[in-house]
Amino acid sequence: MRTDILTITLNPTVDFAMTAPKIVPELKLRCSEPHVDPGGGGINVARAIRLLGGQATALVAIGGATGAHLLQLLALEGVPTVAFQGPGETRQSTSVIDLSTKDQFRFVTPGPAWHQEDVDRGLRSIDQAAGDGTLVVLSGSQPPGVAKDFPSILADHVRDRKAELIVDTSGPALFHLAEGPHEAVAVLRMDGPEAEELAGRALPNRADTADFAQELVKRGVARIVIVARGADGSVMASADGRWHAVGPAVEVISKVGAGDSFVGAFAYSLALGEPLPDCLAHGVASASASVTTEATRLCEPETVAALRAETKVEAV
Repeated sequence: MRTDILTITLNPTVDFAMTAPKIVPELKLRCSEPHVDPGGGGINVARAIRLLGGQATALVAIGGATGAHLLQLLALEGVPTVAFQGPGETRQSTSVIDLSTKDQFRFVTPGPAWHQEDVDRGLRSIDQAAGDGTLVVLSGSQPPGVAKDFPSILADHVRDRKAELIVDTSGPALFHLAEGPHEAVAVLRMDGPEAEELAGRALPNRADTADFAQELVKRGVARIVIVARGADGSVMASADGRWHAVGPAVEVISKVGAGDSFVGAFAYSLALGEPLPDCLAHGVASASASVTTEATRLCEPETVAALRAETKVEAV
């Protein structure tokens, strides 16, 4: 189903995922044939939405031959794309599973450095692509050179376009955004360690997490705040309540893209007008489904449906 969702990826990557019999130093490691996917937070969000039956447009900064390869991969997956010129060469990332231990090693490059003219070009592209009612999703790492206040600047642009923003970020950008308030930020998502760092205190149980999320809502940082608690699911707070959702235990094969699958499912349900607890359940089920797949295959819809039926949502 078509929905008016625009995802933003400033620092995309071409992801290579493979296995090795055993990872040891010095020796030449003979790996399996790599599985190659388009990657980066916003791209994965758009891919997840497509897998779940929806459609989102991915706005992507690209550069060089790797950028051209990235666009080919997105076209093969049927993800509508708006590309603008970024600096340098689009990065590549690699994940390798050690078959002897099942441990996954993830090697992530920083990406090319940005300058102010690159940021300005990106904002102009976003202004052209977003419109009244668009749900804009900013997910993934910021490239080197992009200031920590970019999500806040983006929130102002989104507000001027009469759109709304979902942000899944970390580090200095998260801290700056949390200073708030932001009229256009509909949803802010973070993981447990990020929430504890931002709160300046431990958040050992669900109620503690919900208290902190609600603090951010009351301060106007975002209308909805979500904190992922790993295997313990996610906690969400809004002006209307606080909820916790957790799905059944699953075998973890690859954690790549789990957070993006959550954001994709949540954004898709939100765009469809589903109640917030149902959006949360959809997000949790999709994140759980994602970790059961190899490499960066994200959430398979049949698995999502089965897990969503077993996902428990309770008021906190």
